[in-house]
Amino acid sequence: MPMSLSSSYSWQKQLAGCIKDPFELFKLLEIDPSYLSQKRMSSFPLRVPVSFVNRMKKGDRQDPLLRQVLPLDDECVSIPGFSQDPLQEKKFNILPGLIHKYKNRILLTLTGACAVHCRYCFRQHFPYEENNAHQHFQTEIIAYLNQHPEIHEVIFSGGDPLIAPDKVLSSWIFELEKIPHIENIRIHSRLPVVLPDRITDGLIDVFISSRLPIVLVIHCNHPQEIDETVGHVLLKLRQAGILVLNQAVLLKKVNDKLETLVELNKKLFQFHVLPYYLHVLDKVQGAHHFEVSEIQGKRLWQGLLAALPGYLVPRLVKEEPRARSKTWLISDV
Repeated sequence: MPMSLSSSYSWQKQLAGCIKDPFELFKLLEIDPSYLSQKRMSSFPLRVPVSFVNRMKKGDRQDPLLRQVLPLDDECVSIPGFSQDPLQEKKFNILPGLIHKYKNRILLTLTGACAVHCRYCFRQHFPYEENNAHQHFQTEIIAYLNQHPEIHEVIFSGGDPLIAPDKVLSSWIFELEKIPHIENIRIHSRLPVVLPDRITDGLIDVFISSRLPIVLVIHCNHPQEIDETVGHVLLKLRQAGILVLNQAVLLKKVNDKLETLVELNKKLFQFHVLPYYLHVLDKVQGAHHFEVSEIQGKRLWQGLLAALPGYLVPRLVKEEPRARSKTWLISDV
């Protein structure tokens, strides 16, 4: 069994100890701080767990993990077509913490907190202070679900829903189990990758004790993110009978090379994780420097199709504000 930080620090302590100062981050990585942005991203500051930093290459300013979390001056450039709400989620924000965009499923933003601030996050401008599915909104949300028998799936999102304590997650699952037309729960989380010690025996017990199937969708963009500890918790989840899928975002200078994507999907499958989605970038304000064109995305996807068995090729998709489902980008180029 791999060693982790858990012998000394609980996941909560690791979360509290996230690095928030770019100078501290560069010191740990032995990078000259003169390369740092001189602008402070006060609305979406640096935040990254030490366990994730430990997977970055020292002295490498272009490290693919570092690029995902490091604030840059590029974020302050206004680009036409990029907005604070690229998916127009406010239109579907029926109740505080509840987004009902697709007919047969709803999304709950259980928290606005994350262990890591990914610089391409499409919800980095989302008004979480007024849109968390706090437990005092639980009665209203459950009533809404009871009034909509067409809803079969509930998605826990955020922020990162696994930031919530086990008792909060258990409470939501318990209430959802009472609704006969709810068939499964999906959880989207980056924590199994960036803070793997969050996957405790207690959390797994919460998942497997439910009558509802739990689908866990992790978020991993680069094979370097998967170290021995991450691999261990991914196997632990699968051994408990939990279906684990991965979604990645296609990011310039992070994973926009065919060999990187091939290695990522192979490495995921080593730990019984199936590639699910490969998203093109949501055009959120401040993330234009990550954009990979749809044409290049299609070419990369065709390369994956030629290099991998079909079950290891994720769906290449994009989100469109008024579409009733994700748009597949798998036509010929």
